[in-house]
Amino acid sequence: MHDIAALARALPKAELHLHIEGTLEPELAFELADRHGVTLAYPDVAALRAAYDFDSLQSFLDLYYAGADVLRDEADFYALTRAYLERAHADNVRHVEIFFDPQTHTARGVSLPTMLAGMRRALLEAEARDGISFRLILSFLRHLSEADAIATLELARPFLHRIDGIGLDSSERDHPPSKFQRVFAYCRELGLPVVAHAGEEGPPDYIREALDLLNVSRIDHGVRCAEDPALMARLAREQTPLTVCPLSNLKLRVVDDLREHNLARLLDAGLKVTINSDDPAYFGGYVNDNYVACIEALKLSAGQVVRLAKNSIEASWLDVDAQARLLADIDRVYADWQAA
Repeated sequence: MHDIAALARALPKAELHLHIEGTLEPELAFELADRHGVTLAYPDVAALRAAYDFDSLQSFLDLYYAGADVLRDEADFYALTRAYLERAHADNVRHVEIFFDPQTHTARGVSLPTMLAGMRRALLEAEARDGISFRLILSFLRHLSEADAIATLELARPFLHRIDGIGLDSSERDHPPSKFQRVFAYCRELGLPVVAHAGEEGPPDYIREALDLLNVSRIDHGVRCAEDPALMARLAREQTPLTVCPLSNLKLRVVDDLREHNLARLLDAGLKVTINSDDPAYFGGYVNDNYVACIEALKLSAGQVVRLAKNSIEASWLDVDAQARLLADIDRVYADWQAA
C-alpha cells in the first residue's frame, strides 16, 4: 500500500478542480488581514483551522466567503496563487486548471484586472520556473442570478484573452444548471469552453442539465451519477470527465466514510474519473493527499492510480502534443516504479 502511495506521489498529474480562493491557508489569511487592518472572527491560526468543521456545503461556503475578504490587491492574489503552485509543484502536478470567482471580489470593490494580474503573474512564474502549464477558469456563483452572471461576463469581455473557460460553482441545491442556460450559450458563442459543478449535493438530473443544456465538456464532482445507471452508462460511453474531489466529499458529508466513496466503482465502470483537491486549505489535503487517502481507504491498485493520473491529463484542455508528452512521462515513472 505504501509503495502504491509512493507511486501516486511520483506520477505527473493535472489538477482540474481547484478553487484558488479555497487554497487560503489560515497562516496566509492572518498575514493578509494584518497587512490590510482586517479583523478576523477568530483569535489565531489554530482557532481558525479548528473552525474548518462543516456539516454541509453551505456551512463551508459561509466561512469561505468570509475568508476571501482578506484578498484586496494584486499582491494578495499573487501570494495566494504562488503558495498553491509551490504545493502543486511538490505534488508533481504538471498542469493546473484553476477556478476563480470574480463575483466574490467585485462585490467588495476588487477589480477583475487586479485579480487577473496577481494570479497570472504567479502562474507565469511557475510555468517558467517549474514547467507547470495552466488554464484559468472564470466561475459564476450559482446562488446569484443569471443576470449577475451575464453582467460579470460583460465585465470580463475585455480580458477574455487571459481567461480560458467558464465554470459554475457555489451552492448547488435549488440552483439547477438550467438557471444559467442563456449565459452559457453566450459563453460558447464567444468560443469559451464550459464546465459546471453538478451532482455533488444536487441530484443526477443536474448532471443531465449540465450536459444537455449547458453543453459542458466536464462535470465537476458528478459523484451522484451512481444513483442513475443510465446516466452512468452515458458518461462512460461519452467519456465525459468527472473531476472528483474525495476529501472534499468527506469533509462536506457527501460520504460519511471515505471507504464508502464510489470513486473506484466509477473508475471500474469505465468513467473518466480524475482526483482533485477542490478547496484544499479547508478540506485537509492537496492533490497527493487525496490520492493517498483513496489508496488507503479504497485499496486502489497501481493500475488504477496510473489510470487516474492519465485521466487527469486526457481530461485537461492541453493540446494533443502536450498531453502525449505528459502521458509518456507517466509511463516512464510507472515503469521505473515497477522496476524498483
